[in-house]
Amino acid sequence: MIENRIPHIYAEMTPNPLAMKFVADYALLPAGIQLEFMSAPAAADSPLALELFRMPFVKGVYIAANFVTVLKNDKASWNDVVFDVRDFIKQYIAGGGKVWNGTNSKDAAKTAAPESSVAERTVDHAIPANEKEQLIIDAIETYIKPAVESDGGLILFRSFLDGVVTLQLKGSCSGCPSSALTLKAGVEQLLKRVVPGITEVRQEL
Repeated sequence: MIENRIPHIYAEMTPNPLAMKFVADYALLPAGIQLEFMSAPAAADSPLALELFRMPFVKGVYIAANFVTVLKNDKASWNDVVFDVRDFIKQYIAGGGKVWNGTNSKDAAKTAAPESSVAERTVDHAIPANEKEQLIIDAIETYIKPAVESDGGLILFRSFLDGVVTLQLKGSCSGCPSSALTLKAGVEQLLKRVVPGITEVRQEL
């Protein structure tokens, strides 16, 4: 819980027209924790996300570091609702509302709920099986992830098989019309230069 502090929150557009990034002037989650919820029933671990899902146009919430990315449906315009969402997040945090029910332990967060739960409490790369997969993850962390996070999203390594790297996109990147172009024109070319043997990058569906 964050108490006795009035946050400064500003809204930032993302490449995804359905997603808006709301940035605070301090961390909302412990380092290394990212949360994504695509429905209200899945958001039991995040009181903030649950409250956001009460808004009829909200269809997804991604929280990481010092920002909240809200995905809306096509029945509302950001021009009409962006200030309402921003002011709600600001008032919620200023009033001491909890962002997350977890602990500061990333490992504890991963085991906070049964595997059958529809919620993703934390999201992270797949565990590397060899040195080349670790090189791919290192390249993502160093060169790609910061830019993706600046747009309110997250990119995760999932697998590397027969020259094909499979990645997962979350937050504002999920369903973004430009994500396929970004993968091919940006991420794929960079990973090919950094890690020998990569022939293609695909998005996990």
